[in-house]
Amino acid sequence: MLAALNLRPAVTSLGPLLEEIRDDLGMSGTVAGVLTSVPPACFALFGLTAPRLARRWGPGAIVCAGLAAIATGLLVRPFAGGTVVFLAASALALAGIAVSNILMPVIVKRWFPDRVGAMTGLYSMGLSLGTAAAAAATVPMTDALGGSWRSGLGAWALLAAVALVPWLFLSRAARAGTSGTEAGGTDTDAPAAAETAAAPADAPATRITRSPLAWAMAVFFGFQATAAYISMGWMPQIFRDAGVSASTSGLLLAVMMAMGVPLAFVLPRIAARLRHQGVLVVTLGVFGLAGYAGLWLAPAGGAWAWALLLGVSNCAFPLALTMIGMRTRTHAGVVRLSAFAQSVGYLLSIPGPLLVGVLYQHSGGWGQPLALMAGFMVPQIVAGVLAGRDRHLEDEA
Repeated sequence: MLAALNLRPAVTSLGPLLEEIRDDLGMSGTVAGVLTSVPPACFALFGLTAPRLARRWGPGAIVCAGLAAIATGLLVRPFAGGTVVFLAASALALAGIAVSNILMPVIVKRWFPDRVGAMTGLYSMGLSLGTAAAAAATVPMTDALGGSWRSGLGAWALLAAVALVPWLFLSRAARAGTSGTEAGGTDTDAPAAAETAAAPADAPATRITRSPLAWAMAVFFGFQATAAYISMGWMPQIFRDAGVSASTSGLLLAVMMAMGVPLAFVLPRIAARLRHQGVLVVTLGVFGLAGYAGLWLAPAGGAWAWALLLGVSNCAFPLALTMIGMRTRTHAGVVRLSAFAQSVGYLLSIPGPLLVGVLYQHSGGWGQPLALMAGFMVPQIVAGVLAGRDRHLEDEA
């Protein structure tokens, strides 16, 4: 829960203050689009390193290092004197988020193999809480700290520092347990290790790029990430351009993210009981299409309703995490599928926020960007239905 609380404030704290950051650092709309594309780019790039690092040091130690990177990046970012330094500090924090994103399903599968739905829901609920808190509290906190966007962004480093403390103890205990095994003691990860050893590990490892299931999961994950990062990066600006105040725009984004708190706990439980998760995928997609249509027709008049609809739609993220755990039989399988689906998925999501920024810059309005957002929902639904079928990665291999 503590780790999950820190996996989105680096992103959602930017949206409500994006206009002030752009003015202070001299960013154009296109450069701001690049900024909103940095999170998925970092998640794709650094997420690829997570499996190898986890094999060498253990997933707990890597999550611990990830939290340290988040705290450092968030602490340094407010002191940026220009766009390059700002992006570099953001990338450091996002690298820590990336490896933690990949390894959270692995940790759930390893330590709670019979409670994947419930524990994924709990973790997703914490992630949604952190996301919503950053969106809602950043502007008021900025005002309370003197009105500078630098203070409002930098304050989130404290939350990461608090979460780092118990993970340091957990990492040390895990390393001690491994040493005890080497000396003849007990390895708490022995069941997972035995399961991995008993599986034909080399076959899935060499053929995952040929797996239709893996590609369906990656495309579904990529388009839901596209929708999420467009929302986190641009939704407050959409509302502000419609005449809504900065603080209210932040609250609207918080409402969107807060919808994930109860739904992220419920959806994985429901998904775990279904043989085919396609019905959930379609339902969330319909909510998203309705929300985009509302933003097109009356962005300010129905702002709260559209925020609620899009908040429900963005709960495709915990559903995707649950499906990753359900589509594998072994610990090794979930490591590979999680790394592949999330890394490739985030890679696919990079152009989305950037295209929204370019269209906004050149069209001078939100009609074309909103049409693009709605269009992205179609392949998300198709890929999600395919990924939701009752089958397993190891069986394909």
